[in-house]
Amino acid sequence: MEINEKRIEELVRAAIASLGNGSNAGDGIPVGVSNRHIHLTHEDVETLFGRGYELTKLKDLSQPGQYACKETLTVIGPSLRPIENVRVLGPERKASQVEISRTDSFVLKVKPPVRESGNIAGSAPVTLIGPKGVVTLKEGCIIANRHIHMHTSDGERFGVKDGDFVTVRADGERRTLFYDVQVRVHPQFALEMHLDTDDANAAGIGNGSKVHIVR
Repeated sequence: MEINEKRIEELVRAAIASLGNGSNAGDGIPVGVSNRHIHLTHEDVETLFGRGYELTKLKDLSQPGQYACKETLTVIGPSLRPIENVRVLGPERKASQVEISRTDSFVLKVKPPVRESGNIAGSAPVTLIGPKGVVTLKEGCIIANRHIHMHTSDGERFGVKDGDFVTVRADGERRTLFYDVQVRVHPQFALEMHLDTDDANAAGIGNGSKVHIVR
């Protein structure tokens, strides 16, 4: 049979075009493992680091506009066992928030709810210790729920909308299904699933691993 090189080239080009920018429903979703971290208001920044202090960017994070800061704090709960060098993330927020893992909660002896970031009403209290002061949050400590950031175009490709919940398969060292994963769709988001260290370690996956939405 004669090989039609032109036809083969057309088929290859069509296959590449069908992949788009690499974020269609057939592709894996990259994982970002989120270690414990802190978001601060401007008022709390000044209390902890001094009047007029501004957070110092260390590096950009995967989500546009978000970055890790050089600054770290000590977190203390009722156990009085401190967790030191907890990274502050920028930019500043309207409400201070501490995101930890379930394992961290055993160290601090707090009972944080599993919540979407920003939903801190009635969450656990913790104390933050900085080089210039101390802030006690009456609420603000949570365990972030499993979620996927998606650009609006990714939402269309995967057939999901903001606020949907999906099941995700991880083919790591320990094959795992993650249930009730919240989808967060926004024009400024980049495609990435966020897991805390407990979930990632349990599934044997890390930063850059690929997971798949289960249909």
